[in-house]
Amino acid sequence: MLVTHPKDKTTAMLSALYEGLEAQVVDDCRSTKEMGHLLHHVSTQERIILLGHGSDKGLFFRMDDSKNEFDKIIVGHSHRYHLYNHGSNIVAVWCNADQFARAEGLHGLFTGMIISEPSEALLYQVETTQEELDRENVKLARRLRTLLDARIPLSEIPKRMLEMDDVHSPLTTFNYRNFHYL
Repeated sequence: MLVTHPKDKTTAMLSALYEGLEAQVVDDCRSTKEMGHLLHHVSTQERIILLGHGSDKGLFFRMDDSKNEFDKIIVGHSHRYHLYNHGSNIVAVWCNADQFARAEGLHGLFTGMIISEPSEALLYQVETTQEELDRENVKLARRLRTLLDARIPLSEIPKRMLEMDDVHSPLTTFNYRNFHYL
């Protein structure tokens, strides 16, 4: 399994998706060519997991997570060929990963907007606190890990995630509804 999860304090809880598993974890800056090489050499039997911050253009990387700016796209359009050829064994958890997947014709489990910090909650007018963000996003990541470990088909995960929301706050309702199988 290949996991790309650039280090970032606001998405650190996503490490629950691969901790303790046999995985090659990319958490540092890689060139477009290096990422292409890594993606190319992942067996289609193995899962590719892409985690962090991003947009419809791809998964972001930043050198310093105390800053709001990102330095580059670490997985983006130039990696479409490798991701497309990997089939539907892809899990991508970043803001608007679903839009990226649709634009690139990719298949797998992709998230839409996931609120992981107060500025995003403000932007989407979702009432929450830092305490709730910390608590509920850890639960969200652990629940997704439970489903992945149980080998639930990726196509069933969006429905199952909705069923696992035991709080139904504006935050959890927003986040749990943003899992999509494409």
